[in-house]
Amino acid sequence: MNNSNNTSAWKRFLKAMTRANDLDREDEILMDHDYDGIKELDNVLPPWWLWGFYITIIICIFYVGNIIFFGAYNQHKEFEDEMAKAEEEVAAYKAANPDLFKVKRLTDAKDLEAGKKIFNANCAACHAVDGGGGIGPNLTDNHWILGGGFTNVYNTVTNGGRPGKGMIAWKNSLDQEQRQQVASYVLTLQGTKPANPKEAEGDVWTGGEE
Repeated sequence: MNNSNNTSAWKRFLKAMTRANDLDREDEILMDHDYDGIKELDNVLPPWWLWGFYITIIICIFYVGNIIFFGAYNQHKEFEDEMAKAEEEVAAYKAANPDLFKVKRLTDAKDLEAGKKIFNANCAACHAVDGGGGIGPNLTDNHWILGGGFTNVYNTVTNGGRPGKGMIAWKNSLDQEQRQQVASYVLTLQGTKPANPKEAEGDVWTGGEE
């Protein structure tokens, strides 16, 4: 008995939610449209769909009202918050990597002479004493594999060349000042005439010397 009542209640619920017509009453809602024998029934929209549509409208009104009249969401404030967060992250990154942001090209003769000594002791074996190249690329032309200019050269000296084929990272052997000196000296080799220049490698650098 209970099962029968439950089944009947469920059917009534489905009927109420769909307002579907019984098959034996389809003639009452049959429309005049006929497409190659396919006929159309004038069914009403099911209540579950209508209520879903009404709820969506209510949510939309509530959402838009909060934005326009109560300022619950402000794109300008969100942008400012994101920018402030980004600035904090940049500051933290700079603090954690001081070598990348506190270096500059050195032009003093004393520093360049120190850079030359470091180059001859550590770099000449691969790049030649005059920078013409050997195992390593030619440093006197305007082609660079990992970018020219002081920043790129310093980063290459610090972190090494291409994985598996480039030079080692000198940050473990040379301190920051020494890496600045040798990177600054390397740039003085640009445009010089080595005895046996190696064929150019990489791309032409047009970004300047910094």
